[in-house]
Amino acid sequence: MSFCTLTRQFAAAAALLLGTGAAQQALAQAPGSGGPAPTDPTAVPLDGGASLLLAGSVAYGLRKLRQRRK
Repeated sequence: MSFCTLTRQFAAAAALLLGTGAAQQALAQAPGSGGPAPTDPTAVPLDGGASLLLAGSVAYGLRKLRQRRK
């Protein structure tokens, strides 16, 4: 047997096992009740991460400009 044939057989066997496992997972789960109603959404401080990203970008840009001048 060639390497290509073995690779195809292995891929087919892996796909069969993964497909079977996924089907069992889907059948094993009972329908949920939906759970409790969510409370008010939490406040996520997006400006904290954005300011860090902006500061990092500026620092990286300045570093590249200084390297280009040398």
